[in-house]
Amino acid sequence: QVQLAESGGGVVQPGGSLRLSCVASGITDPIYVMRWHRQAPGKQRELVAAIAAIGSTNYAEFAKGRFIVSGNNALDTVYLQMNNLSIEDTAVYFCHAVIGRSAGDYSSAWGQGTQVTVSS
Repeated sequence: QVQLAESGGGVVQPGGSLRLSCVASGITDPIYVMRWHRQAPGKQRELVAAIAAIGSTNYAEFAKGRFIVSGNNALDTVYLQMNNLSIEDTAVYFCHAVIGRSAGDYSSAWGQGTQVTVSS
């Protein structure tokens, strides 16, 4: 069974940085894309950044220029470097894997999330 485990969350002051990690286990098929999402209290879950097996990345507008997503070739270990954090970045951050060899065969897995709190 696929499991994703996030770590690296915590409390940081505005302007500070955090590095989140996501480790996948129980993977038997290739990871097609790994995404980071976040959910703030009272808000919908939103996409933060993604990294694909081919190496391409994309970011939400609020993440561009501040966040960097990276990972190993297999994408079973992925990071989200977050810089110049603001109070609005306070949320639970989740990693999400899309797994499979072809479009008709993809499955999805989510981690439990890691809390990021930006506070002075």
